[in-house]
Amino acid sequence: MQRAAASLLLRTLRSRGFSSSSSDKIIATVLFERLPVVIPKIDPVVYAFQEFSFRWRQQYRRRYPDEVLGRGDARSLQRALDRRLYLLLNGSTYGAPDKKPVWHFPEKVYENEETLRLCAESALRSVLGGLHHTYFVGNAPMAHMAVEPKEDSSDTPSFKRFFFKSQVIGTSKLHIGKCQDYVWVTKDELMDYFPEQADFFNKMIIS
Repeated sequence: MQRAAASLLLRTLRSRGFSSSSSDKIIATVLFERLPVVIPKIDPVVYAFQEFSFRWRQQYRRRYPDEVLGRGDARSLQRALDRRLYLLLNGSTYGAPDKKPVWHFPEKVYENEETLRLCAESALRSVLGGLHHTYFVGNAPMAHMAVEPKEDSSDTPSFKRFFFKSQVIGTSKLHIGKCQDYVWVTKDELMDYFPEQADFFNKMIIS
């Protein structure tokens, strides 16, 4: 059912002119998540300290994101074990102003793949080197957004971004490549990276 819906969506987009050769590109984007890890109940004092540390990081993160979070911690799948984590990459991506490095999800411009799901798989594969420890949830996109050029960046193209969900399975460590940097962030932290789209992501990411 989902595969049929995804194929119908792609045919509809093609019929409306959204193809690799049109001015409005289609981008397959992957929300790659690590599910919460079940851990033993901890001592109330330790839990209180962890809560304080988390709130302190949240308070100062906007001003000092790297110094406060710590690169080693932010890159680890072993942080925030009671929360879902999402992978963000830093580097050049389609639509970035002046092709400067920006924070973004794994993504790829749709070319001639049979489905958008295959395009999304290709995007994640290029980052991980394979899909051995991944599980794509469904064949159809979970959400989409239309990105329009900003007034001060008229040279930035407009495009459609379709989001697919994939999850980490069977491992606690992944080799992340094809980027200048990367972080694993909670939903709350993710909003700090995309303040202008915070409302959209807050609705898309239910948990």
